[in-house]
Amino acid sequence: MKILISCDMEGTCGVVHFNQVDPPDGFTYDVLRPSPDYEWARRLLTQEVNAAIEGALDGGADEVYVNESHNGMRNILPEELNPKAQLINGADKPLSMMQGVDLGVDGVICTGYHAAANTLGAVLAHTYSLSIQELRLNGVWVGEAGFNAAIAGYYHVPVVMVSGDDKVVNEVRELLGEKVVGVQVKQGISRAAAIQLHPQKARQLIHEGAKKAVGLTREIPPYQPKSPIRMDVELMNVTQADRAEMLPGAERTGKARISYTAPDMPQIAKAFTVVAHLAGSLF
Repeated sequence: MKILISCDMEGTCGVVHFNQVDPPDGFTYDVLRPSPDYEWARRLLTQEVNAAIEGALDGGADEVYVNESHNGMRNILPEELNPKAQLINGADKPLSMMQGVDLGVDGVICTGYHAAANTLGAVLAHTYSLSIQELRLNGVWVGEAGFNAAIAGYYHVPVVMVSGDDKVVNEVRELLGEKVVGVQVKQGISRAAAIQLHPQKARQLIHEGAKKAVGLTREIPPYQPKSPIRMDVELMNVTQADRAEMLPGAERTGKARISYTAPDMPQIAKAFTVVAHLAGSLF
């Protein structure tokens, strides 16, 4: 049994501000200086991933891959990661946040995830880039979790668990079904405020959730949008859409909207990465 853990950072227990998850050489939201909270937050990120690794192993997994999926994709502290897992880190991966799903894994666990852009009351809600206001696949509104689940679905792999705030848990279970294990580590009040569990309690729940989720890999169906897949991306403004429209095959379908159609999700994923880069910085 192989499990892939895709870990983001904004959904980590304790985190409520972009500065807390911005590496010193990343996109700095505080233009004066990176936040000193970053080192603290990346340690919490690593600890939550360890809880998921240990839970997956206790649930029967034989191999665990961890795909670092946050800004620059090198935030985990490798020396503090459970040595039983293999780490995939670094940017410019063809499958981005789902890199490793093509290694014959049986299920995906998503930790530290956040809700889609413009979700009311969701902590640090966005969809890959601050430039992206809305993302749809075949007309269905998705955030990062749903988009990544569709990539996993191409390889016949289900997403079996997500951890983060209450909004992303609801978002994922509404899209993928109630059997998906949802671990709520905080309750969103606004985009920059939350009611938090103690980090130790959050890690305990993540461990329990991952242990349970491993047993659901054959019960939860993969998310597989019907081919051909149409991707609609609503950007922040006309200028960003002007840039994104330069992608060969892209269609301008609104003042700030770009559409793109492809036969499968790996092609959609590559096109989406290009659109996000053309329109603005990925993180």
